[in-house]
Amino acid sequence: MDLFDLNNNEYDAKPLADRMRPNNLDEFVGQEHIVAEGSLLRRAIKLDRLGSCIFWGPPGCGKTTLAHIVAQTTHGNFIKLNAVQSGVADVKRAVDEAKNSLRLYNKKTYLLLDECHRFNKTQSDSLLPAIEAGTILFIGSTTENPYASMTPAIVSRCRIFEFRRLSDADIEGALRGALTSRKGLAAYKAQVDDEAIRHIARTAAGDLRTAYNALELAVLTTPPQADGKVHVTLSDAEQSIQRKALSYNEDTYYDMLSAFCKSLRGSDSDAALYYAFRLIEGGCDPMVILRRLVVHASEDVGMADPNALVVASSAMYVFEKTGAPEGLIPLSNAIVYVCEAEKSNSVIVAMEEARRAAREVRDDNIPPYLKDNSFGSREDKAQSARYKYPHDYGGWVKQQYLPDSLKDEVFYRPLSRGYEKTVAEIRRRKGMTDNSGKDQN
Repeated sequence: MDLFDLNNNEYDAKPLADRMRPNNLDEFVGQEHIVAEGSLLRRAIKLDRLGSCIFWGPPGCGKTTLAHIVAQTTHGNFIKLNAVQSGVADVKRAVDEAKNSLRLYNKKTYLLLDECHRFNKTQSDSLLPAIEAGTILFIGSTTENPYASMTPAIVSRCRIFEFRRLSDADIEGALRGALTSRKGLAAYKAQVDDEAIRHIARTAAGDLRTAYNALELAVLTTPPQADGKVHVTLSDAEQSIQRKALSYNEDTYYDMLSAFCKSLRGSDSDAALYYAFRLIEGGCDPMVILRRLVVHASEDVGMADPNALVVASSAMYVFEKTGAPEGLIPLSNAIVYVCEAEKSNSVIVAMEEARRAAREVRDDNIPPYLKDNSFGSREDKAQSARYKYPHDYGGWVKQQYLPDSLKDEVFYRPLSRGYEKTVAEIRRRKGMTDNSGKDQN
């Protein structure tokens, strides 16, 4: 059997990921935290009351798919643009079309903008008035943090929905559905071994598009048997997604990751290197190890040796650019550095204390001399004059920065080891004590 044996109803030239795109919320895969029955987003879509929003999350997790579902369920117009390919002229045409639709037919217009973080300020400014006036309901889709990568004026007028990587179970279910769906791969009568599906799902790392592509490639390139059925094995799956299966079971995989992390924390370079390469030789993506290494450089080393984060981040960057085997050298270097560095969790303790205070206190009474009073009243400007510019006092001057309700709180307490010993000494030379009157050391 080949492609010419299949009629147009059974096979579409589009990639499998496009053919399997859901048309309604009941078919949508994953993201239960935002599309579960009764959730705000689900209700808004069903009632056609969805306002401007931004879908933010990793690739292949359903951002564009959900936007298409909005297009299927809304009674308005739907315009799709890509921020990489579209300019100000395209935005203006979309706005003009939306205005005409609203004026002539009283129909609203949704504008889906893929890769919306790529819009520059000029492009964003051309769209902003239409969003403010309600002429256009904006749906942005991005893999980048919109708070850092997009124009604040756009972000402030949108509700942000954060998407998560799909679970292995979500992807496995979607792959099995594709094998039996007429718009998927049902015509091939493919039999895919369970271990092959599990391998594709795990290796796709939460990206359903990648998983669909790998499954389709495996089915299309595997010769049919005598009975016309296609049998896809683990070996076929490994080739289709270009990564070999782990040579250990899932429990052992997570046990080894745990042992690697605890070896980093315990300053045992030999053990950390062993577990890292046991994972890599068994089929683990080195980027998994590097991501954990970067986190532990802050979590377990922290301010005791701030260079640990620099070394770990640099190793991850180099590996992304060079790959294996060359990139394994800086990875090993970073593992040894993080292991041998002095350890301190003072930053983690400070972070948790600050988060607790932010949740429980929520005091927005910022000291008036810290506020932005550039365009304030005469009284506001007089308050600004009370601000003590640290550089006028040699780089530091005693001054209250926390709100009154938190002025006696201390979150960060440097320990007496590694670079934190230097931090503590600098504070001591300045005569700094914590706000409760006790020595910060």
